Amino acid sequence: MTTPLAMAPLPDDQVALVKRLLTNATPEQRQWLSGYVAGFQAANDTGVAPSAVAAPKPKLTILYGSESGNAEALAAAARKAAGRLGFAARVLDMADAIPAEIAQAGTVLVIASTWGEGDPPQRAEAFHAALMADGAPRLDGVRYAVLALGDRAYAQFCATGRQFDARFAALGATRVAALVECDLDYKRPAAAWTEATLGVLAETAVEPGAAVIHVDFGRAAPAEAVEDAPRVVQAEVSAHINLNSSQSDIETYHLELSLAGSGLTYQPGDAIGFTPSNDPELVEEVLTAVGQSGDAALREALSHELDITTLTGMQIADYAALTGDAALQELAADETRAGAFARDRQLIDLLTAAPHVLDPAQLTGLLRPLPPRYYSVASSQQAVGEEAHLLIAKVGWDSHGRARKGVASTDAAARRLAGTTMPIGVKPNVHFRLPNDPDVPIIMIGPGTGVAPFRAFLQHREAVGARGRSWLFFGARRFTHDFLYQLEWQDWLNSGVLSRIDLAFSRDQREKIYVQHRMWQARRELYAWLRQGACVYVCGDVKAMAKDVHAMLLSVIVDQAGQGADAAAADLRAMQRAGRYRRDVY
Repeated sequence: MTTPLAMAPLPDDQVALVKRLLTNATPEQRQWLSGYVAGFQAANDTGVAPSAVAAPKPKLTILYGSESGNAEALAAAARKAAGRLGFAARVLDMADAIPAEIAQAGTVLVIASTWGEGDPPQRAEAFHAALMADGAPRLDGVRYAVLALGDRAYAQFCATGRQFDARFAALGATRVAALVECDLDYKRPAAAWTEATLGVLAETAVEPGAAVIHVDFGRAAPAEAVEDAPRVVQAEVSAHINLNSSQSDIETYHLELSLAGSGLTYQPGDAIGFTPSNDPELVEEVLTAVGQSGDAALREALSHELDITTLTGMQIADYAALTGDAALQELAADETRAGAFARDRQLIDLLTAAPHVLDPAQLTGLLRPLPPRYYSVASSQQAVGEEAHLLIAKVGWDSHGRARKGVASTDAAARRLAGTTMPIGVKPNVHFRLPNDPDVPIIMIGPGTGVAPFRAFLQHREAVGARGRSWLFFGARRFTHDFLYQLEWQDWLNSGVLSRIDLAFSRDQREKIYVQHRMWQARRELYAWLRQGACVYVCGDVKAMAKDVHAMLLSVIVDQAGQGADAAAADLRAMQRAGRYRRDVY
């Protein structure tokens, strides 16, 4: 029989020593030697013992559709919170997603904004269309929850989120949390949704081989899960210039803001957020209407903190319940009538149509926080240093017998004069940046104030010595009175920083001409630039201009490539996914 010592990995003389020692040792001595050897090995062995194989983490996909960046920020915050709970979470932009991929995702959180009149965000359009199509794949086995972002000032509040919620269910997915709809003050309800939904998912993890994670629901998703708002600083206005002539029927202001000592930085394509103050005359009207004209603290809140212009169906219902007004209650009960009343009216119309005395708490309870307004930065720090330039058109209109004023634009035009300050913050826009390669040609389409980021683009390209060609399509009402930054474009044309400019002044002839018409006239050259890898940027009004420009791009591709509309649309989607077709529309 072979003894253990005979198999020892030791030379013969050491084996003889061990054998002699053990043969003459008492049982107590042998036990001590055994413990000593084990302790010696533990103290001197640097090797790591193999650990047990960890159970796989439950997988989670956080799918977002974002226009202004809020849904994207919430998705990133939800990923961090999910990671702390032990999920293997990933964030997926709808611009990069296809329904077939979601069908295999297992568990999906959907965070979706609604844009315009019930439309999906532009980067989510293709995914939304594919998911709603008859040929969309089944989502059996997928668990999901939807957070919808919107603005109650619009009739189709949170329509995109509602559509995703219903469509996932129709395709066989299992809803694990009820749809939550958020207004502009979305942070608190979004944090609560994140906490509750991740808690439910953690308690019911069903990934094959995954252990169930037990969660302390009180700590499931801390408040830091929602990203902070941009840091706000008081920037001095160093220049305040109306760029339209005195004979123009519009006013467009160029503002230069000092960032000296603020630490704020930005890139061309980013936005500057401006928290405005309400029109003092309107503030006094609201105070008088509710019988609180002598309340200084309430006046301060209405001036700088609360939205006193927006009117929604919910506000009509809340005011009716608060006052017990029978006529208002009848109006609020009819959603169609309430929506028609709110359309193009403001809070003051409601308060004067059915006057009631309200105490400060009752009035402020009806109102939303005054949100910042965002404007594309019209400068490059490579050119202007510690400054930021904005281009803001003053907005005004008449409706229902009243003259209306845009909140932020009127504040900027009338009250933010040179020498005053503005509370501003920077909001990055990574989806509207110049190409990384400065040699790539760019096509910029921006009528009116939509030209602001393109001034920043050309300032930047000139400052860094970029060699890529650039082409600007600009439109306004009249050449003589409304040609914004005219001398700068001409200087850049002369220096070669701007390769070409096509202009459309709609009121200078009997037939109105817009930028999309100039695109069609230049379709052969435009398509050649696209074939050569140019990036297309569109900035401006979403309701008309952006849709018309998109339709014209499709028409140009159909005409020049000799292909059908579906193939042209696929080409544009491919350009968008590649970052060669970018829009910043509002």
